[in-house]
Amino acid sequence: MAGYGLDLQLEVYGKGEVPDHPFSYEGWEQRAREVLDAGAFGYIAGGAGTEWTMRANREAFYRWRLRPRMLRDVSERDLSVEVLGARSAGPFMLAPVGVLSIAHPEAELAVARAAAATGVPVILSTVSSFTLEEVARESGDAPRWFQLYPGRSPELNRSLVERAERAGYSAVVITLDTTMLGFRRRDLENAYLPFLKGEGVANYFSDPIFRARLKEAPERDPEAAVRAFLEVYVTPDLTWDDVNAVREATSLPVLVKGITHPEDAREAVRQGVEGLVVSNHGGRQVDGAVAALDALPKVVEAVGGSMPVLFDSGVRSGADALKAVALGATATLVGRPYAYALAAAGESGVRRVVRSLLAEVDLQLALSGYRSVRELGASSLLDARD
Repeated sequence: MAGYGLDLQLEVYGKGEVPDHPFSYEGWEQRAREVLDAGAFGYIAGGAGTEWTMRANREAFYRWRLRPRMLRDVSERDLSVEVLGARSAGPFMLAPVGVLSIAHPEAELAVARAAAATGVPVILSTVSSFTLEEVARESGDAPRWFQLYPGRSPELNRSLVERAERAGYSAVVITLDTTMLGFRRRDLENAYLPFLKGEGVANYFSDPIFRARLKEAPERDPEAAVRAFLEVYVTPDLTWDDVNAVREATSLPVLVKGITHPEDAREAVRQGVEGLVVSNHGGRQVDGAVAALDALPKVVEAVGGSMPVLFDSGVRSGADALKAVALGATATLVGRPYAYALAAAGESGVRRVVRSLLAEVDLQLALSGYRSVRELGASSLLDARD
């Protein structure tokens, strides 16, 4: 039986030529470094402070080891998952990554096309470089979610989620951990904040509620519009009341992203949200924070199966995705790998990353003795610390 893994292997080996695109995360990272200026690369690659949280995310994956089982019939395999009605070809979705125009001119449009072509849903960032409506048109009928940074204007929050619902997004992911930007040394050293250059503000500049706040249209006074964006973007006073106000503004299921503490997970259950994402924002917000993978089992335990639990932060390979699923995640989110590929090769790069992840998940799953990602569990892993 063919599968994602064998298909890709035969395609590459059959040609007998060195591929144009790399297959490793490190290869894509290096190519992105070569084509991007220091500010743009640092913004994508960097984390908070000493970047120890980024390191902790990877170390957590290294500690957990897959335990393959032998002599099982794995000729038929199912990698797919379904989360709140959104079906994915593999146990991952494309994470919301903002200001992708700093990586490639086609930005989120290229990502949307690649996601639709490969059968993996994309979560669009609020701070996208194209409007959510433009991205929806590129996605066609493919499933997609909208990520919201809830700002200081309830009216603007409502307008954004209403636009997303009208444009065919099927869920809203509210990010909780970015009420302010983390202390990012690379960005400070490069004096680089893309929003100040008018990047990543398309959804704001196109929104009627936001435009009504301005004395002049963004097209006439972009600097004033950027200042107005920064005024509504920073929300250190964010509470569950704000989350629930967004929930009341839409009929779509609402997930919260940025959960690492089990008590916050229990509160999410009490508040009645439809799902959550275990994430430390890829190490970009709190330096020295708990690794997201280390936080995952306690969060899964805290929700007790009452809602889907997605995982984000540090996923670099198919093996990583399987480990997170084995520890209780319904699906994982992948961010930096496709952002680097977008920078290096546009839409074709993103497609290659997704196809590679699907192929790797397929082969890893089969060689570990499983026919479906739903068969994975705690017994599929060994903690190297034990």
